[in-house]
Amino acid sequence: MEYGLIGAKLGHSYSKIIHEAVCGYSYELHPLPTEEEAHAFMQAKAFKAINVTIPYKKLVIPYCDEVEPRAAAIGAVNTVVNRDGKLYGYNTDYTGFAYLARCHGVKFAGAVVLVLGTGGTHNTVTAVCQDAGAKQVLTASRTGKDGALTYEEAQQHPEINIIINTTPAGMYPNNGSCLLDLHAFPKLEAVLDCVYNPFRTELLLRAEELGVPAYCGFEMLVAQAVYAAEHFTGQKLPEAVIADTHRKLKRDLSNVAIIGMPGCGKSTIGRALAKTLGKTYVDLDEVIEKNTGMPIPDIFAREGEASFRKYESQAVAEISKQTRQVIACGGGVIKTPGNARTLRQNGPVTDGPSSNNDLDMWDEMRTGSFLQKVATGDPCVLPAYEVLRMATTRAADAIGMKGEIGVLAEGARADLIVLNLDKPHLTPCHDLVANLVYCAKPSDVETVMVDGRIVVRQGALANGDFGAIRREVERRLGVLQRRGE
Repeated sequence: MEYGLIGAKLGHSYSKIIHEAVCGYSYELHPLPTEEEAHAFMQAKAFKAINVTIPYKKLVIPYCDEVEPRAAAIGAVNTVVNRDGKLYGYNTDYTGFAYLARCHGVKFAGAVVLVLGTGGTHNTVTAVCQDAGAKQVLTASRTGKDGALTYEEAQQHPEINIIINTTPAGMYPNNGSCLLDLHAFPKLEAVLDCVYNPFRTELLLRAEELGVPAYCGFEMLVAQAVYAAEHFTGQKLPEAVIADTHRKLKRDLSNVAIIGMPGCGKSTIGRALAKTLGKTYVDLDEVIEKNTGMPIPDIFAREGEASFRKYESQAVAEISKQTRQVIACGGGVIKTPGNARTLRQNGPVTDGPSSNNDLDMWDEMRTGSFLQKVATGDPCVLPAYEVLRMATTRAADAIGMKGEIGVLAEGARADLIVLNLDKPHLTPCHDLVANLVYCAKPSDVETVMVDGRIVVRQGALANGDFGAIRREVERRLGVLQRRGE
């Protein structure tokens, strides 16, 4: 083996596709289930460079002839390079985690941070937090040994601002597990999870539901891989490679779940979308029939809807763990609490073509906010600012284009909407964001720019006519439908 990854279990790893996408060399996954096998591997030195994952980041240190000071201080090595028979150890998890926090504006200075877990990654993220000026770093573990809090004790600390998970909780294939109730932390500002499979762990889903910014470890994984590749090859790579690789791979790996009633076109569009995106098409009803050995009508006739919904939830849990899929679900899937959020673990969820979505973002923002207030009985549950984020930055994240659209920033696409706020229904303006979410209308839009090109000027299409555009859309839709047949 020239380049690769060692660890006890590697079935969940994305390292191979990341390294091969970044540098093009062949990269192998080399599982070593026992410590004896790991020791024998390191003694043989039959590699050019390797990455190291759980549970061998400490085991490899004595085999290194030199260990960089930061890795030695942390007590964990995740990158080993063989140069003429001498082994050099590095820790690129540190720089990878620092990148994740930096690119999302997570500030540790003056913050009270809770780190979940006591393994090698705990030491790494603790070092990042301390180096960035954290006020206090608390540790929680299952046992509470060696000065750590138990998870129950951690929930008695409402002063905590940032939570970082370094445990395998919620990691594939044990999706859905979570160590904390986030309602216990009223001052919570951000949640970061070093788990990268699934993209949204239960911890991150809970954070998002509370409106707390939540960030997945996949971006950290890509960053540390790029920094490791620099050690592998001896060549400095542009930092932009990290964002570009992350965006492309997440888009490739993500699922797309389509929910719709019979006859709405979800199956046709789903098959076409799968073929276009190079993903596997999955019909949830077919999975249920395969698992139960019965056609759907027979399940309803023999066991009733309650049994069918139970089988449906089991199928959702099974399928949602996998990636690179377009999943077609029946409209009733949302009747079971939790199904939609389970589908969201590895990608966006949308409704079918014949839906209540009228493509009016102002109406969708307003309706989405009102529905949550009615459903929870809490008028403050979804603030206007958070609704606007859902329509811009978080929407970009959902479709795998974080940082590329939805923001006004250097390097992002020039996608802009300019409104005329000099309207009676927008006057007086006590809160600009609230005005946009609750009061703005399509007629207020004067200019629309897409990727730097003005497509709407003074409320009218700048180029072409609506009839021609509609005909082109229908032509392309026909192409998609034929692909799915």
